Amino acid sequence: MIDLRFPTALQLVLTLAVAHERGVLCTSGELATGLGANPALVRKLMVGLGRDGIVTSSVGRNGGIRLLRSPETITLLDIYRAAVDDKRLFATRSNINGNCVVSRNIERFFQDLTDEAGEQLSSLLAGKTVAQSLDVIRALNDTSGNISR
Repeated sequence: MIDLRFPTALQLVLTLAVAHERGVLCTSGELATGLGANPALVRKLMVGLGRDGIVTSSVGRNGGIRLLRSPETITLLDIYRAAVDDKRLFATRSNINGNCVVSRNIERFFQDLTDEAGEQLSSLLAGKTVAQSLDVIRALNDTSGNISR
């Protein structure tokens, strides 16, 4: 099963960054509609994003969800970690019979490979901010002939 928590959390935070620019708050219902998801998923993602100081929410008539930090200071790695917690990038197969050189060593080999891939992914995501990502998305929007923000 493909894990969609990170791309969904990223879209959520990018949407909040646009709202931040406009000086408005979003509700979990509005975010869920934009994500094509259930408001419960938005609230679930909010737990990690809130815990990690990326977003905050308030209740009441003028309540809503907003970024807690500026888009320039939030990296994609921040969002990734908040969304997936400590889940490994790939799972390894364990309890494999060790009747050949591959079977005896595949678990350790794959763990090392996964660690290396995780480090490279972390490095890539750490070098990109929400603000930079919005710039790229807007450029993609402009090249497709759309003018809306």
